[in-house]
Parts: sequence; structure tokens; C-alpha cells
Amino acid sequence: MTAMKFIPETRMLVDGKLIDADDGRTFDNVNPATEEVLGQVADASTAEMQRAIRAAREAFDHTDWRWNRALRRRVLEQLHAAIADDLEEVREELIAEVGAPRAVTHTAQLDAPLEDGLLWPARMIDEFEWERDMGDSHAFGVHNRRMVWKEPIGVVGVITPWNYPFEIIVNKIGQVLATGNTMVLKPAPDTPWSATRFGRLLAEKTDIPPGVVNIVTSSDHLVGEELTLSPLVDMIAFVGSTATGKRIMEKGAQTLKRVFLELGGKSASIVLDDADFGTVVPAAAGMCMHAGQGCAMRTRLLLPRSRYAEGVELITAAMRGVSYGDPQDPAHLMGPVISRRQHERVLGYVATGVEEGATLAVGGRRPPHLEKGWFVEPTLFVDVDNSMTIAREEIFGPVLVVIPFEDDADAIRIANDSPYGLSGAIASGDLARATAVARQIRTGALGINGGTYYGADMPYGGFGESGIGRQNGIEGFEQLLETRSVAWRAS
Repeated sequence: MTAMKFIPETRMLVDGKLIDADDGRTFDNVNPATEEVLGQVADASTAEMQRAIRAAREAFDHTDWRWNRALRRRVLEQLHAAIADDLEEVREELIAEVGAPRAVTHTAQLDAPLEDGLLWPARMIDEFEWERDMGDSHAFGVHNRRMVWKEPIGVVGVITPWNYPFEIIVNKIGQVLATGNTMVLKPAPDTPWSATRFGRLLAEKTDIPPGVVNIVTSSDHLVGEELTLSPLVDMIAFVGSTATGKRIMEKGAQTLKRVFLELGGKSASIVLDDADFGTVVPAAAGMCMHAGQGCAMRTRLLLPRSRYAEGVELITAAMRGVSYGDPQDPAHLMGPVISRRQHERVLGYVATGVEEGATLAVGGRRPPHLEKGWFVEPTLFVDVDNSMTIAREEIFGPVLVVIPFEDDADAIRIANDSPYGLSGAIASGDLARATAVARQIRTGALGINGGTYYGADMPYGGFGESGIGRQNGIEGFEQLLETRSVAWRAS
């Protein structure tokens, strides 16, 4: 195994201290591109999770963290600077444990979220309207002065996935801390080091008080469920599968927890008949970025029947041209899927697509020249009906399905005929036409004619089974706050 170009953090952060599991237990961190064990990380039990929850509760209830806006801003700026100093180590770590292609770390995996994921919330601490003057009122014979106060919710349990771990964690930490909350983070066991590095940097490079951020790693998903069950936790912020999101809602109902759920997607890219096919259609192969492991990936390509053959020819060539393999190679758009389990899952969906009658035009196998690593060829199905399993369920792999439509109304119908509503795209030679179609698509985010909605100042989330709430933006900020109405008798 090649020597690592980074020093991983194998300990958890609990109550301001970097600790091992009480019984010394660890679990392996595996490189999905080589199937080799990279190293180990602490494997917590429910006891460590409960200790972390108590620490977060204590820090919220008995320190000035929630009121000390200057400290919160300073900590976020310190953390940003510490990550920037470690930038190339973080990059190498993401490539190794996530299988993220080097090229993608220069965009959504690392560089893009680092740019403003901490600094935008830090600025909002000074700019946000924490108190709103509602003016005078006369009620029940009393002259009142009225205010609305915005205050942090309390302890936030954050549960993050493996596909874009840095991006998701940095955006969660930024807004949770900026709003004055404390937190316990349970990262996915497939990519633990991306989280534990945050713990080391917070403990060693910032002025954060003990207990404000706690990071607990465990191979047992039920350890994370302690966050949902504990009455000391006020809110759960979860990113992951819709099935797990539903379980969190069910379990959290026992303590009436507030939930923010960013869940699955089966987003559609609609290419209208007046679009520039030569540019737009091949771009749909971009869903193979990071092996299609993104909830916002546009995994359904809708083409007008009047230009269907032309579009299929273009996307077939583009999918055959996707560069994939060793994620260390900057020429590759696509590396492996995260695990053996996910590899089997993706290939199982391919088999289902064939069984249901879709035409497998490209890929669909483990690449024969890559004997190690959980790689799947870029895969294209054409002549897909929207009722097929591969058109309805989230595959989370490099699998694109092509569906024909008759006219704009039919495209809108097909795009909306999904339990999900997370992302999507519209392409047309006429911006007004594209916008008219976009207004009828039931998704939380849309790109029109190549537009990109990403940024810490932009709210992101979905409709339907794609979730509840929004990450980032003012909407994400306010989601982490309680609202109080206050009045006093005026003289």
C-alpha cells in the first residue's frame, strides 16, 4: 500500500477531549478503490454517545456560547483557517477514504464548500436580525411594546453520509455553530476520518468551549439512533436515505424533535426540442461524477420523441467517453462506489433494468480491467418507461436512464411522476419557455440552461420524499432557531 500523504485522526471528540473508545475498540477504514484497509478509528458504544449528548447539553445550558456572538464568529474563522492550512492533506484523505476523484475535490467535494461553508454563516452572525421590533400595540386596554427574539434551538444531533462527507459536515457545522447551538455529530462509518479531522482541528486550533461540538464514530448505526431517542437532543439534522429519514421521524416523534431531513432524489434533466443538443445532451453524462453517488444527480434524462434518436446517439457517445478509474488520476471524473455492499446494490439495479425491458446501451458491469476496487462502468439505459424500477428508485451509482416525452406537458408530467423532488434541470433555446416549464416542476432546486444554484447562501432541500427543511441560506439559518414573541407594558 502506498504511504498516505496525510495523518488521520483516529480519536473522537467528546467534551473538548480527543478520546478513544472506552474499551479500546476500533473499526477499519477501507479504501474503496483498492479494497485495502487504510487504518482504524475509534468504535464508540452507546455509552460514549450518551456522554457526548450530555456534554452538548451542558455546554448549551451552562456556558455563554449561545449568547457570545463574537466567540462564535471567531471559532468559525479559526476553523476555516485551520482547514485551509490542512487543505492538501484533506484532499488526499478524501481521495483515499471516499474514493473521490482528485478532479472532484477541486469542486463540490472540498474547494467549493470550503470557500464559504464556514465564512458565510460567520458573517451572518453580525448581519442576521436576531431581534425584530414589532412596534406598539394596544391590546386588552394595555399599551404594549413588542419584540420578536430569535434564539438557538439547543442541542442538534447531526448524522451525515459517506458520499460528500466534507461538504456536508462543513455546511452543518457552519450553520449550527453560527446560530448558537451545540451539536453531536455521528458520521457514516464508511468515511470516519473526514469527521474526526474536524474534531482535531476544533480541539487544537480554535477557542471553542468543551462540549459545543462532539464527534462520535461508530460502526453501529444504532449508536447514532441514540441522538434520535434522547430527550436531551432538540433537533436532528440528517442527510441520507429516505428510509432512514422516515425512521428518524418516527423515533423522534416520541420527544417531538424538530427534524431537518435531506434525503434521496431521482432528478430529471429535461431537454426541450429547441435546445442545443450537441452541447446539452452530452453534459448529462456528468451525472457519473463521483460514480453517481449524489442525491442531486440528474439520473433521468428526458428527451423529446421528435429528436429522440439524435439525443440517444449523443448521450451514448458521451457515456462511453466518461473517464473513470483510479481516483488519484486527475483525468478521471469517476472513481469507485463506496463499498462492496453498494457495488452489489448498483449491479442489482442494472439486472432489474434488463429484466424489466429497458435497453442496456452502455456499461452495466464491473470493468474487466479493474480487478480491485468497487468500480462500476458508466451505465446507460435507453427506451425506459417511467414506471420501471430504474426510473423510480434511487440507485446511487453511475446509472443514467433515458425516457422519451411527447411535448412540454408530457415532460412536466414525467418529471413530477416521482416520489422524490430534490433537483433537476431544464434546457431550451428559449429562456421564457424553459422558465415556464421550470415553474411547474416540483423540486427544491433547478438549473435552467446550465445555471448552478450551489452556495452557502442558497437554501437547498427537497419536496416530497426528498426531505423536510433546507440546508444553507437564510432558510437554513432560521431552521436552527426558535422564535419568541415578547411584550412589555409601555409607560
